Amino acid sequence: MADRRAVLIPGGGYDTRYPLFLYLGEALRRAGFRLHGISWQVPEDFSLDTGGPWVYDQVAATLGEGTQLLVGKSLGSLAAPLAADRGLAAVWLTPLLHRNEVVEALRRATAPFVLVGGTADPSWDGAVARRLTRYVLEIPEADHALMVPGPLARSAEALGRVCTAVEDFVR
Repeated sequence: MADRRAVLIPGGGYDTRYPLFLYLGEALRRAGFRLHGISWQVPEDFSLDTGGPWVYDQVAATLGEGTQLLVGKSLGSLAAPLAADRGLAAVWLTPLLHRNEVVEALRRATAPFVLVGGTADPSWDGAVARRLTRYVLEIPEADHALMVPGPLARSAEALGRVCTAVEDFVR
């Protein structure tokens, strides 16, 4: 299993050292993956309307031998066309399902993928997610950071649910 590699793709403001990636990284290590976390500085003139190729190129440059899984957060889901092109399995955390290029790439994907989002996230569309894949985790009231209102323990519980969904997916 040591040849399995997962690439962690940050969001625009959510680095791969943040909690989702920290815990998912541990889950993936326990499942036998080597991890490669991408770190980037999004250009000041970046636009979602034209930035897909920039994300694609940033991620493509990191794919090494044995890469079997992409794990992307938000802006990182603009790499969905790369996953589709290369036949890579993926986990998309708070994917930009309001962006046609993301949805179209997910439609043409041949490898399985997980979609994780919250009902309070304007980028999330649970109905679209469920049409794209059977691997969907929708967290009620969760925002774009997958945080839920109320006691912080509720957000920690949501994080645990994300980890369990990913553990189940990679088994």
